[in-house]
This record gives sequence, C-alpha cells and structure tokens, in this order.
Amino acid sequence: MRLRSDMHDYQNKAVEFIKDKKRCALFLDLGLGKTVSTLTAISDLQDQMNVHKALVIAPLRVANSVWDTEAANWRHLTHLKVQVCTGTERARLTALHRTADVYTINRENVPWLVKLYGKKWPFDMVVVDELSNFKNSSSQRHKFLKKILPFTNYVIGLTATPASNGLLDLWAQIYLLDGGMALGRTMTSYKHRFFEADYMGYKYTPRHNADVLIHNAIQPMVLSMKASDYLELPNRIDLTEYVDLPTKIKDTYDEFEKNLLLELDNGDVVEAISAAVLANKLLQYSVGAIYTDEHKNWAEIHGVKLDALTDIIEQNTGENILIAYNFKTDLERLQKKYPQAQVLDKDPNTIVRWNAGEIPLLLAHPMSAAMGLNLQHGGGIVVWFGLNWSLDLYQQFNGRVYRQGQTRPVRIIHIIARDTIDERLMMVLGEKDATQAKLLEALKHK
Repeated sequence: MRLRSDMHDYQNKAVEFIKDKKRCALFLDLGLGKTVSTLTAISDLQDQMNVHKALVIAPLRVANSVWDTEAANWRHLTHLKVQVCTGTERARLTALHRTADVYTINRENVPWLVKLYGKKWPFDMVVVDELSNFKNSSSQRHKFLKKILPFTNYVIGLTATPASNGLLDLWAQIYLLDGGMALGRTMTSYKHRFFEADYMGYKYTPRHNADVLIHNAIQPMVLSMKASDYLELPNRIDLTEYVDLPTKIKDTYDEFEKNLLLELDNGDVVEAISAAVLANKLLQYSVGAIYTDEHKNWAEIHGVKLDALTDIIEQNTGENILIAYNFKTDLERLQKKYPQAQVLDKDPNTIVRWNAGEIPLLLAHPMSAAMGLNLQHGGGIVVWFGLNWSLDLYQQFNGRVYRQGQTRPVRIIHIIARDTIDERLMMVLGEKDATQAKLLEALKHK
C-alpha cells in the first residue's frame, strides 16, 4: 500500500489546484494519476469541512471499479468510503442511501440522478471523470448536469483529450465549470466570436488568432500536464504497414466511391445514401468486409489486412499483441482466423490474465478499452486492424499500453490500405492531434 509521501510533485500540484480553484479542469495525460490526485483533494477538503459528499460521474467501467480500487491502494485514502451507484434503479437507490464520502455513478444515469434530487441536490462536489464525454451540449447528460451545478460548490473536470475533434469541443465542457463566463453563454455566441462558418453554415474554422484567445480565456481554470514532462516512459514507435488491394478489388472500390453504388459478386447491392454513409462503407471495404444491410448481413471482400496481421504476428513470436478492431465483422473474421485469440470482455479476469502475460492475442474494440484500464503489463504492441474517426478513442486506447509502468518499447502499428479512405483517416487524426497538442501546450502552467 502506497503512502502519501509516494505521491509525485505534479500530483500534489493537481491537488492544490483543485482546492484553490473550486471549479476547474485537469487536462492530464494518461498515467499522471488524476484519480489519486482528485481523491486526495476530496480527502483534504473533507478534513477542512469544505466538502461533505462528493459525486464522481464516469464511464460505467470506471465508475464500477477504478475509484474505490484507487482509494484502497493509498494509505492516506483508505478512510474514504467510496459507494458505487450503478446497476438497476433499485441498486442505485440502495447505494445512494448508504453513508459514504464519495459516490460514483455512470454518465448515462445523470438525468435520472438529477430528476431524483432536483433542487435538493446533496452533493457539494461533482467530479466529471472524462469531461470530454460532455462535449455535446445537446445531450441529455449535459442538459441535466448543468441544471444542478448552481447547487454545487466544487466542480472538477478530468480528461486527457479535451479537444479531440477541434476547439469546438471546448465550449460545452468549459460551460459546466463556469456557466459561460469564459467562452460565452451559448454555443452560438462561441461560434460567432471565434469561428468562421462556410457558406452552408456546416463547417466552422477558427478565426485568425482565435486559438490564442480561447487558450487565454480558459487558462485560469485549467491545469494541463504532459506525461513526457514528468514521467520516464519507454520509447514509442508509430509504424504504418501498408497493404495494396488487388487490382480488381481496388477498381471496384473506386467505382463505389464515385457512384455510391456497389454490386457484389453474390448479387447483393450496397448503396450509400449520404457522404457519411459512404465514408463508413468505404472503411468497411478497406478492412475487408462490408455490411449489405443494417448491420446484420455482410460479405467478405478481401483478406489482405488479415494476411498483413498474420505477418506481424509471425514476425513477433513470443510477444503479446493487443489488436484494435472497428466493426463486428472485423471481430468475427479475426476470431475465425485466430481461434486462439481472446476478446476483451466484461470479465475482470481477462485483464488479469493479459497483464500476467497469459494472452498472446487480445482483441478489443476501442470503446471497450479506451478508459479506465491498465494493460501496460501484458505487452508492448498495439495493432490497429481497423481505425475509426475518434481521436479520443484512438489516444485513450493506445494509452492503455503506453503509460506509466510500461517497461518495454511500445510499437503502435497501423495496417493501412493504400489509396483508400484509410490514408485520409490517418491524416484527419493527425490534424486533430495537432490542434489538441497545441491547446494542451498553451495551457501548461509554467
């Protein structure tokens, strides 16, 4: 069990920032100890009688296991009673009526919780773990949460990926902290102030120097820290394994992209009714299988990515490999090709076995492994069999392996079909990453 003296200076810095600011966000890289820092701040504030009941809103897996486990791992936090409030309505109500210092609930149940208490809100501190999950101001979780914030003294947001899709992501998150003081009371005013819209009003581009103005506006309430500034991490190597679609398959891909209509050899016809649908179908095609209806029936197109993955596995004999897939068809094909592979499921023993080095191939969807998991002890190779558009999921997934405690050099390998939407997707992720990196660097407190 670790002592408070084992906490690093940067973690203590986060503790004092929370206590001083009251309403703030911690934009911390994975592995910097946001949970222990926040729990320590809660403990200190309770000792000072400034906080009595704290609520943590988190992804389900995190709410179920991360916060109570972390409290039990530190001697100065073992006195904190962490009550998990998930599951059925009856289970949630029972948990809420138990005496505790910290209550954890999954983000999907925020509307239910707000309706339950209304203006008799009992929590004087609210911690939003993965604040970026509240970047959509039109979502029910955001609408309900903002209703009760006037009744809450401390509001803390935690995330490693605050602007995974660009600076537009920031408004809704920062609004939960300050009610619109920094960036405006509405999303519309935020857009008008800092962005230029295209002639259709769909795409918004930051005005000249807007990024600097946004950074300056929110800096007083944000603490940003990069892992590379504080941790000794092994090397990370990003690699791209290009594959070429067979000529006939590539010609058909090009025709589909041009005409939005695909006729398969078995007679099935796939139609893309919009640009968004086409992008999704092209991703399926490039990875090797495409749905012929609404995610029920599908047809296999090619196996070049499976062949490339086999080569990677054979070239790394003795290494454990974490494989990211995007579609259910990918999972079915991977399981058929590699029957020895394990799937990351809800069984916590799967994670234990992976970290013990007992699972050579672990298949995982980024949404199931993006948050709250420590997978750094099981292996140092991540292979992206199929990508998706979310920088948030991309960074969080890689961060399960490339984080504090990892002792091996980490290789992130992307299997990319040349001259397809795969290449454009990699470029988009790179552009999003550059925007977010600039934000995090600007918000670092020197």
